[in-house]
Amino acid sequence: MEIAELVASKVLDVPDFPKPGIVFKDLMPLFADGPAFAAAIDAIIAVQGVDSFDVVAGIEARGFVVAAAIAYATGRGVVPIRKAGKLPRDTVSASYALEYGEATLEVHADAFMAGERVLLVDDVLATGGTAAATLGLIEQAGGRVSGFSVVLELSFLDGRSRLAPRPVHALLTV
Repeated sequence: MEIAELVASKVLDVPDFPKPGIVFKDLMPLFADGPAFAAAIDAIIAVQGVDSFDVVAGIEARGFVVAAAIAYATGRGVVPIRKAGKLPRDTVSASYALEYGEATLEVHADAFMAGERVLLVDDVLATGGTAAATLGLIEQAGGRVSGFSVVLELSFLDGRSRLAPRPVHALLTV
């Protein structure tokens, strides 16, 4: 089974979550299936190349799951990109617009060595606002983004265009 087909078979649509009119793409069945989850992690590593990054960064919260698995499988470290106010030491932050307001992401100021190659991962690419803010945040903190992968891309929200010219890799695009 192709990886896109495998991922698709493990995504559950949850209507009207987190609010009416939204169809939430739940990846927890993928994460809960050991062999399927391992195949997804292996596929991201294969595309990005194990020697292309020094550390893996994951976006809160489901991106942590993907980042930790990739870091473990490759013997690399993992860096969490958190919502504001969740990290205990000096941070670097980036704010971005949401449909109704603004959000801020943070990373520890010393999370990356100057020029360190960072593979950024998340579960879903939607509008691209969070991803764009995070890519800039990594660079602001001294890292160099070597790749960006997601498990699922919602192409109808056109998030990829907000990230151009950076390459985006998705295991499944719907």
